Amino acid sequence: MPTIRIGFGSDFSLVNQLVGVGTTAADSKLEVTNTLKGDFNITGFTTLTRYGGFVGQKQSGDDITITTSVTTISEDIIVGLGKTFTVSVGSTAEVGVLDNVSIGTHFSVPNGGIAARTEEPVEGMVRFNNDLNTLEFYNGVEWRQFTVTGASGRGLFAGGANPTTLSIIDYINIHTLGNSLNFGNLITADSRLAGCSSAIRGLFAGGENPALNDDIDYVTISSEGNGIDFGNLSQARGTAGGCASSTRGLFCGGRNPSNVNTIDYVEIQTLGNALDFGDLTVVIQWASALSSPTRAIVPGGEGGARITNIDTFTIASKGNAVKFGDLQQRRGANYALSNNVRGIIAGGDEANPLLMVNTIEFLTIASFGNAIDFGDLTRARAYGPCASSSTRGVFSHGYDAPSFTNTIDYITIMSSGNAQDFGDSTTGRQFSQASASDSHGGLGGF
Repeated sequence: MPTIRIGFGSDFSLVNQLVGVGTTAADSKLEVTNTLKGDFNITGFTTLTRYGGFVGQKQSGDDITITTSVTTISEDIIVGLGKTFTVSVGSTAEVGVLDNVSIGTHFSVPNGGIAARTEEPVEGMVRFNNDLNTLEFYNGVEWRQFTVTGASGRGLFAGGANPTTLSIIDYINIHTLGNSLNFGNLITADSRLAGCSSAIRGLFAGGENPALNDDIDYVTISSEGNGIDFGNLSQARGTAGGCASSTRGLFCGGRNPSNVNTIDYVEIQTLGNALDFGDLTVVIQWASALSSPTRAIVPGGEGGARITNIDTFTIASKGNAVKFGDLQQRRGANYALSNNVRGIIAGGDEANPLLMVNTIEFLTIASFGNAIDFGDLTRARAYGPCASSSTRGVFSHGYDAPSFTNTIDYITIMSSGNAQDFGDSTTGRQFSQASASDSHGGLGGF
């Protein structure tokens, strides 16, 4: 299609879908008065809405209809709000690409929830996900979220027993391989405590030493140092499961000393006591938990016997959990971690501390349903912590009956297969399911 060249002083108008140069009331698709330079042969458009000149190209927001069998448009077309772009039956529109785009004050990408994603995405597509409240892009294989926190990928593991109760906090870099290093210490030695984190702070709550307590410690993940007092749980308890969004931390289940179905929450960047959130559908101890930016998942646990139940609830609201589905096998004191799409449940004990589990299962957090087989840990074990980034999950130490192991292994979350060796923890220990990371699935970053 030829380009109409218009000088700076030209009188150009588009009225009633007709183009006029030198006139405000064109009688034809293109009417030029006075001097005409160039030969024009324009076909195939019922509405001509494109022109070029010495200033940057501009496209009209009017309705556009293509009726020819093949039409090539040399540059992009912008269709105004409420307007239409129609390609007739048997016609083809080949829309070109602009090398550079300069936006003055605002640029909006398409938006919608997870269910609104196109069924046939193209590599490089960008959209805003209303369910996750993040920008996301399609990498040719899957939708991934942009990093907004600058997180380094650090994981922390706190407390435990070997066999005496410990105050140790150690850390790893999730993206590398190697042994854990000393980070600092809890305010007091503790085991059977729960952990959660934002991209900035890690929280470690509750526990037993040997009495049940309601203490909450916090640390700054990017630095090293000892725990600082944050506040208290709504009740003293141990063996709860912890997870978080970027702002809110949750502590689920546990015992006091009987099993409870309590869900507490805190605002991580403040200080203060936990508040009541709601209740789980089951009364359990040795709970674990994982999350996306919007949804928390509580898989398995011990409710008298080990169970397969999976609970879920929406983090931003308050209320009781509902059933999500079931695990493939009964397990308590298991490892649970996630990115913002997939949850991973690994290890645990199936019947009692002498029957350790080495299997790994996964689920899709945004849907409901049963967990699916993923692979196996390098060794069967339970009562240990784990941490994750958007790509990798890491499982540290635990109890492998009859000893305490210092094994650390890892998986790639969006694949499937057996775990591989990562390194060793500072010491072998159990009853230390409290963990935190600055890049887990609840934070939404890529």
